[in-house]
Amino acid sequence: MPKTYDAIVIGAGQNGLTCACYLARAGLSVLVLEQYGAIGGMTISEELTLPGFQSDVHATGYQLANISPVPAELDLAAHGVELIEPERVYAHAFPDGRAIVVERDLERTIAALEPWSQRDAAACRRLFELFGRERANLVQSMFDAPLTFAATAQALASTPGGMARERFSLQSVRSWANETFETEVVRSLFGAFGLFVGSAPDDAGGAEIAWLFGALLQQTGNNLVRGGMHQVSRALACALAEHGGETRTSASVDRILVDDGLARGVRLATGEEIDARQVVVSCADPGQLVSRFLGAEAVGAEIADAMATYEWGDATMVMYVALDRPVEFAAGPELRQAAHVHLSPPSIGAMAEAVNQCRAGQLPNAPLVVAWNESTIDPSRAPEGKALMKFVVLGTPWKISGDATGKIAARDWDAAKEPYAAHLLESIERAYLPGLRRHILKCAVHSPVDMNRKLSSAVRGTISHGAMLPYQKGSMRPVPGLGQYRTPVANVYLGDSGCHPGAGVSMAPGHNAAKTILADLGLG
Repeated sequence: MPKTYDAIVIGAGQNGLTCACYLARAGLSVLVLEQYGAIGGMTISEELTLPGFQSDVHATGYQLANISPVPAELDLAAHGVELIEPERVYAHAFPDGRAIVVERDLERTIAALEPWSQRDAAACRRLFELFGRERANLVQSMFDAPLTFAATAQALASTPGGMARERFSLQSVRSWANETFETEVVRSLFGAFGLFVGSAPDDAGGAEIAWLFGALLQQTGNNLVRGGMHQVSRALACALAEHGGETRTSASVDRILVDDGLARGVRLATGEEIDARQVVVSCADPGQLVSRFLGAEAVGAEIADAMATYEWGDATMVMYVALDRPVEFAAGPELRQAAHVHLSPPSIGAMAEAVNQCRAGQLPNAPLVVAWNESTIDPSRAPEGKALMKFVVLGTPWKISGDATGKIAARDWDAAKEPYAAHLLESIERAYLPGLRRHILKCAVHSPVDMNRKLSSAVRGTISHGAMLPYQKGSMRPVPGLGQYRTPVANVYLGDSGCHPGAGVSMAPGHNAAKTILADLGLG
């Protein structure tokens, strides 16, 4: 007789496994179903270039996890998560051979900024220290269900400085950077972080994201996981098994089975049905939950229509590069010791121009590229004497209708990705990493289409389960009606990065979904 579970969780990424762990710890029998042959979702590591070169396919930095209660509560360290904490947390390199390097040591960071601008150095000190003062409030807001609109309005009205904070939450990066800094280099240093979650310089709401990432990394570190990000998902799976939970791979869910307004289980693509006594949780992207797992008849036309026009954000392309030796940055050897390096002109305008090209369907001539020093920070990622880097191209079109480089005739990604990668690598070598190309052993290029092929939740080649825009944040994330981890089907929940607080390896959506579920079951 088929086994019945208290809870079924769809998706074995960081959030699905986190949610499952908390449910199992509360005494529920839990099954996690993963459509692919391995667990991990966006926390996977593979030999994409050559044997012995272990690349993080999607997420690399353990950034938001540094303020997450989940690693300690689930004891991920005991299950194999070992962090490497580079002293140089991030840097921004410019085409003229100069760079800004941000370190864990605040005084050294400020001293490095002062030659650029005394005023901007002082502003950065205030911003970094502000994060330290706000950290407890930020953690509380991220690791709990978002406030409703009414509660948010009441809090704004009753809190001193509440409206100033609301203004900041709606500001664009360009607006905030122009009023906060006097130099384009420091504006660019922070402005780059908005693009990490698809927020362009002129998009509303980008300022808060830019400050949060830039300050959080300086204050808490930009850690990498020794051996690769797959260690995170493996540790979560071990923690789940310790509490009696089960994980099943190569098990693609076709439908959540709903009778009389309640889910009774799921049906796999093979036709197999698995019963759930109490809850079903979707930790795939919200689009799949609405259109594939439940359907408009279960969620209602309003939610179905809202998800049909959901903004996924700008796509991403990644170049995974195996090297015969480490390559030095033109700006100096210390950049190779930073976890990641932004590569762009010192101009918010240049970033905006690249995003405008992307959103017009063009291959951007000079998009923001984030260079991850994977093997420098973690030598286990590459054979001795060799090197491994990852170049993340933020802001590429999902569908190509033009080319701002003037070099590429192809209009489909399978034909365009190699020549576009060649253009970008030549530009990177010329401006930032002299001699790069002659040391490349192999470059594996994943276009936005490849990203989506490899992982269905990388919808349209995006990495955040939906753009982080003011109308897709908080209780409106992903859309009104799904913003509190609940769905119109009373015992169906969602807990992916399309929920509050959004993208990043924080494990927060899975944690918060479990917290909501257990409260609803009277177990919280």
